Amino acid sequence: MQVRYAIGPNETRRLDTNDLRENFLIETLFVADTVQLCYSHFDRVIVGGAKPVDTSIELPTYSELKSDYFLERRELGVINVGGAGTIQVDGQAYELGKLDCLYIGRGRRHIMFGSQNANDPALYYLLSAPAHTSYPTQKAAQQDVFSAPMGSKEGANERVIYRYIHRDGLPSCQLVMGLTILQPGSVWNTMPAHVHDRRMEAYFYFDLDPAHRIVHLMGQPTETRHLLVANHQAVLSPPWSIHSGCGTTNYSFIWGMAGENTDYADMDMTAIADLR
Repeated sequence: MQVRYAIGPNETRRLDTNDLRENFLIETLFVADTVQLCYSHFDRVIVGGAKPVDTSIELPTYSELKSDYFLERRELGVINVGGAGTIQVDGQAYELGKLDCLYIGRGRRHIMFGSQNANDPALYYLLSAPAHTSYPTQKAAQQDVFSAPMGSKEGANERVIYRYIHRDGLPSCQLVMGLTILQPGSVWNTMPAHVHDRRMEAYFYFDLDPAHRIVHLMGQPTETRHLLVANHQAVLSPPWSIHSGCGTTNYSFIWGMAGENTDYADMDMTAIADLR
């Protein structure tokens, strides 16, 4: 498990490309038959991935957590972006197809990630945050959650937003998770941009052609920087940073937040004309 320390906007504006990538970009999330994790000191969120191919994988604990098991003081959100799979939570099985979500509450001890077909393995994107109480473990299939079309062809941002874990969806202590699918011909996400000082966010990009890239914009609204992001990579977004992007083709992404509320609409908008 990598550990990333929190840094502020004054330090960030002095970083070069390599420094920005080392602090905010998570380049490798899926390695066969392993769990890959990154512990961020922004709201102590853990971002990761699990790719079971030839065997099921148990979610381990780590010395950095100083806990007897991973979810002793944490909650976990999982969205599958690969083939069909099964997650065992303390012996109970949950089958997840592509774009299905599973919320796993605090106190669950044994989490096993499996795939139903080694030739088309499940790819589990993981987001975990500290939890003060325990909520039920629940599955949400993509077709059953709140969804809404947004944007326009003229704005190159025609997309559908799916909300899984939030105040009016699967309950959690502080996790908020969902995903956005851009339609063919649309490339912009989250524009006009916003920040939310009350919580951090992580973006995970998927279903992007390996030959293409996304220009992910970050930084304070008047002091922006950019990261070039490939398929199956994630970006840590501090509370003071915008999180927007434009791809060289259409793509999808999972957005996830943690902080002091689970209100999806808690955003401080910035007009496009005010960005620098």
